[in-house]
Amino acid sequence: MSQEIPEKQWACVIEKTGGPVEYKEIPVPKPGPDEVLINIKYSGVCHTDLHAVNGDWPLATKLPLVGGHEGAGVVVALGELVDDIKVGDYGGVKWINGTCLACDFCQQADEPLCPKALLSGYTVDGTFQQYCIAKAAHMTRLSKDIPLDAVAPVLCAGITVYKGLKESGAKPGQTVAIVGAGGGLGSLAQQYAKAMGLRTIAIDTGDDKEKMCSELGSYAFVDFAKSKNVVKDVQAATEDGLGPHAVILVAVNEKPFQQAAEYVRPRGTVVCIGLPAGAYLRAPVFESVIKMVTIKGSYVGNRRDGAEAIEFFRRGLIKAPYKIVGLSELQKVYDLMHEGKIAGRYVLDTSK
Repeated sequence: MSQEIPEKQWACVIEKTGGPVEYKEIPVPKPGPDEVLINIKYSGVCHTDLHAVNGDWPLATKLPLVGGHEGAGVVVALGELVDDIKVGDYGGVKWINGTCLACDFCQQADEPLCPKALLSGYTVDGTFQQYCIAKAAHMTRLSKDIPLDAVAPVLCAGITVYKGLKESGAKPGQTVAIVGAGGGLGSLAQQYAKAMGLRTIAIDTGDDKEKMCSELGSYAFVDFAKSKNVVKDVQAATEDGLGPHAVILVAVNEKPFQQAAEYVRPRGTVVCIGLPAGAYLRAPVFESVIKMVTIKGSYVGNRRDGAEAIEFFRRGLIKAPYKIVGLSELQKVYDLMHEGKIAGRYVLDTSK
């Protein structure tokens, strides 16, 4: 170990599927030869973390589990094989905690598809603790001019939507519909789209979210709860009435995934990012064929996508709307998620 590090730390732990979250002391882990130990200062809370608690994805979690995968902090210890990171460097812990680096996917910059990928806050303990382990090769390098609280949501939400926008193939000047625009992913998607020269239609519900989306640069807002025909309203929001060139789906329920192929324009692309539990994709075959619609999934970005997404943030083009609460208040954040009352992102301060 490279410096004085406590034996115990505070963490949020679930002992069984469904919770509850327990705020308690646990041992501080020690890094392996190819790992680093990061003193997490701040961690964003993602909807994926709630899926980890509920166990409603077809992927088993480790138990007991420390959730979280949007952690930003300071490197405090290095494994013996790590020679390109220093103690004191700023580092981020993402969803992809580590991969084999040797399989076909890893060798083609598709390391998120690695069959041996380690998932922070899901298959390995994550960032809802004061000290967290990450594979050195996958730690996000953060420059010292980056505020650790503000960058935390970018480490998952930002990278994920940036990757989705790249996958959409939308070009500067074209229109992209962001479904679930008022949430953590959606609020960042609007900003990345703007920085990439794209025009955005925000789809969500609620006056607060409409106001936020307007401030983030979306030129139109479709409130799905008030709309009598979402498909027609989204198409009408485009200049030629043909619909957006691409749709980015970051919604947390199934219905929007069924509508997107209907309002996207001919040769448009529907990019599925959100993962509603038990949901299925359905699209009208006739319209999808004659419109030559592309429907695809987009997972988290690779290491290069991560570096690019962070650079947008470092240059001041991305600002994640967030509120800071203490690590001990994680259960309250989950309760607000259940109620659909979160606009933007919550970030946990691990010192509280």
